[in-house]
Amino acid sequence: MDETIRRILRECLRIAVVGLSDKPWRPSHRVARYLLEHGYDVIPVNPQAHEILGRRCYPALIAVPGPVDLVDIFRRAEHIPGIVDEAIRIGARAVWMQSGLADEASAERARRAGLWVVMDRCIMIEHGRYGAEAERRHRSDEPHEKRRES
Repeated sequence: MDETIRRILRECLRIAVVGLSDKPWRPSHRVARYLLEHGYDVIPVNPQAHEILGRRCYPALIAVPGPVDLVDIFRRAEHIPGIVDEAIRIGARAVWMQSGLADEASAERARRAGLWVVMDRCIMIEHGRYGAEAERRHRSDEPHEKRRES
């Protein structure tokens, strides 16, 4: 699991945060702000908002233009299967179910489709643990697309 987390933090730079709240006190908002501050390209996914953290918000994963590396899930467990199916459909590289969230059947579907999966972990905490390694990657002068090819 640790190697999967390291690879995600190092290689998945464009992150769709599904269930991102516009309320600053909510965990999804704090985590997304942290990811932005650490060089990740965060895409808010929330059908109830137009903009969060100064970024355009999309109603669903399938509405997000361009590739998504990682789908970070902040929705209740009953929504996980549908979100994972969308992540597979859009060609995401990984799915991250935040602390308190896990769905083994959905995780297995994602793994069979070739996605990396993390469950019941906070990406902000894990970045704090492994982040220096990931930060070196983000500080490269190469454009985002170039970094994905390496």
